[in-house]
Amino acid sequence: MSGPDTSRPVVIAGGSGFIGTSIAEYLHSRGWAVIVLSRHPSRRQLPWRCVSWDARTKGEWCSALDGAVALVNLVGRSVDCIKTPDNQDEILRSRVEATRILGFAVRSADQPPPVCIQMSSAHIYGDPPEIKCTEDSPTGCGFAPWVAKRWEEEFDACYLSSQRPVVLRTSFVLGRDRGAGQGALNRLLRLARWGLGGTIGGGSQGISWIHELDLCRLVERSLLDPGLRGTYIASSPNPIPSREFMSHLRSAVGAPIGLPATAWMVRFGAHLILRTDPELALYGRYVVSERLKEQKFEFRSLGSTRRCGT
Repeated sequence: MSGPDTSRPVVIAGGSGFIGTSIAEYLHSRGWAVIVLSRHPSRRQLPWRCVSWDARTKGEWCSALDGAVALVNLVGRSVDCIKTPDNQDEILRSRVEATRILGFAVRSADQPPPVCIQMSSAHIYGDPPEIKCTEDSPTGCGFAPWVAKRWEEEFDACYLSSQRPVVLRTSFVLGRDRGAGQGALNRLLRLARWGLGGTIGGGSQGISWIHELDLCRLVERSLLDPGLRGTYIASSPNPIPSREFMSHLRSAVGAPIGLPATAWMVRFGAHLILRTDPELALYGRYVVSERLKEQKFEFRSLGSTRRCGT
């Protein structure tokens, strides 16, 4: 692997959220030039360039891709919401339409980025209660797996044969708040601090997770290593049951107790209080990457929630 070509930028589409900010900050600290495409550019002074776009139509933002060293696509409406028909429609369209328009922009560039890194979701495997899923496991049923499959299918149809594609089926990301929140971890931390971070439902549902540092390292490895190509599960090699995860979380925030929540309590509270989908807490999956093991990718943050910035 060679050093970074700092004269050519890495373009991060959807890079103003929690994950995008983490990746942008990491790459910038490593000497990469970074351009972030965002529908809502940050008003903070940032050390990288931010370009406005609507994630649906071509515009002046397309020029950012011409001559870029790579495109990283993170675009997608948050799934941390009640799954109304309107929200489901936007969850799907935000991913598929953004990927499609990025494909149009890439194909119109005189010098398209040679590497395309596409975010996907480990939820593509559904919610098997005990089975550990790998890249070769069958995909699951339901809304979330279907969205992930459509997302990946759109990407497959968009990238050029001259480009090296990398798809990262990412699990629950743990990380610090760098001004863009901490994703779904925000809610869990709040519940733990309120003394509500006990066993959720049966407690055996799988929590597959990855620390932001390892995700950022994996993105950089994908930029540099021509041996990385195709689909990878971006998740720590040690998924744990939900009850164990919540125990670590309580310890991280110094909560002496954590009241349990039965399934009916979660369904009630998620809808009326948290305004989110109760299935995000009641179901889960155990995923591990065989392909990253073959590539000898070393996970450095394996201490569960203890390094999540709590």
